[in-house]
Amino acid sequence: MDTKRLTAKIYGRVQGVGFRYAAHEKGKSLDLKVVARNEPDGSVYVEAEGKEENLKKLLEWCHKGPWSAKVERAEGKFSDA
Repeated sequence: MDTKRLTAKIYGRVQGVGFRYAAHEKGKSLDLKVVARNEPDGSVYVEAEGKEENLKKLLEWCHKGPWSAKVERAEGKFSDA
Protein backbone atom coordinates (compact mmCIF):
# COMPACT_ATOMS: atom_id res chain seq x y z
CA MET A 1 0.00 0.00 0.00
CA ASP A 2 1.19 3.48 -0.84
CA THR A 3 0.80 5.29 2.48
CA LYS A 4 0.48 9.06 2.31
CA ARG A 5 0.30 11.76 4.97
CA LEU A 6 -2.03 14.71 5.27
CA THR A 7 -1.21 17.68 7.47
CA ALA A 8 -3.98 20.24 7.81
CA LYS A 9 -4.89 23.35 9.79
CA ILE A 10 -8.50 24.26 10.25
CA TYR A 11 -9.54 27.78 11.22
CA GLY A 12 -12.78 29.23 12.56
CA ARG A 13 -14.92 28.17 15.51
CA VAL A 14 -13.23 24.77 15.77
CA GLN A 15 -12.14 24.51 19.42
CA GLY A 16 -14.57 23.45 22.12
CA VAL A 17 -17.04 22.06 19.59
CA GLY A 18 -15.90 18.42 19.37
CA PHE A 19 -13.84 18.93 16.20
CA ARG A 20 -10.91 16.76 17.32
CA TYR A 21 -13.15 13.88 18.41
CA ALA A 22 -15.17 14.10 15.17
CA ALA A 23 -11.95 14.15 13.11
CA HIS A 24 -10.80 10.95 14.86
CA GLU A 25 -14.16 9.27 14.18
CA LYS A 26 -14.19 10.37 10.53
CA GLY A 27 -10.61 9.14 10.15
CA LYS A 28 -11.49 5.76 11.68
CA SER A 29 -14.40 5.39 9.27
CA LEU A 30 -11.93 5.99 6.40
CA ASP A 31 -9.33 3.54 7.79
CA LEU A 32 -6.87 6.34 8.61
CA LYS A 33 -4.58 6.97 11.57
CA VAL A 34 -5.44 10.47 12.82
CA VAL A 35 -3.92 12.84 15.38
CA ALA A 36 -5.71 16.12 16.08
CA ARG A 37 -4.79 18.86 18.52
CA ASN A 38 -5.83 22.38 19.45
CA GLU A 39 -3.33 25.07 18.55
CA PRO A 40 -2.65 28.23 20.61
CA ASP A 41 -3.92 30.41 17.73
CA GLY A 42 -7.42 28.87 18.00
CA SER A 43 -7.04 26.53 15.04
CA VAL A 44 -7.03 22.73 15.01
CA TYR A 45 -4.09 20.77 13.58
CA VAL A 46 -4.87 17.41 11.99
CA GLU A 47 -2.31 14.86 10.82
CA ALA A 48 -3.43 11.62 9.18
CA GLU A 49 -1.87 8.67 7.38
CA GLY A 50 -3.40 6.19 4.96
CA LYS A 51 -4.57 5.88 1.39
CA GLU A 52 -4.47 9.15 -0.55
CA GLU A 53 -8.09 8.88 -1.73
CA ASN A 54 -9.24 8.57 1.90
CA LEU A 55 -7.01 11.46 3.01
CA LYS A 56 -8.68 13.62 0.36
CA LYS A 57 -12.09 12.66 1.78
CA LEU A 58 -10.91 13.62 5.27
CA LEU A 59 -9.65 17.00 4.04
CA GLU A 60 -12.98 17.58 2.28
CA TRP A 61 -14.73 16.80 5.59
CA CYS A 62 -12.39 19.24 7.40
CA HIS A 63 -13.79 22.08 5.27
CA LYS A 64 -17.16 21.49 7.00
CA GLY A 65 -16.32 19.72 10.26
CA PRO A 66 -18.97 18.56 12.74
CA TRP A 67 -22.34 20.32 12.85
CA SER A 68 -21.25 22.37 15.89
CA ALA A 69 -18.20 23.89 14.17
CA LYS A 70 -18.03 26.95 11.94
CA VAL A 71 -15.07 26.37 9.65
CA GLU A 72 -13.73 29.51 7.99
CA ARG A 73 -10.96 27.74 6.08
CA ALA A 74 -8.98 24.50 5.98
CA GLU A 75 -5.51 24.17 4.50
CA GLY A 76 -3.96 20.80 3.79
CA LYS A 77 -0.74 19.35 2.36
CA PHE A 78 -0.11 15.82 1.18
CA SER A 79 3.24 14.06 1.37
CA ASP A 80 4.76 10.59 1.45
CA ALA A 81 4.46 8.99 4.88
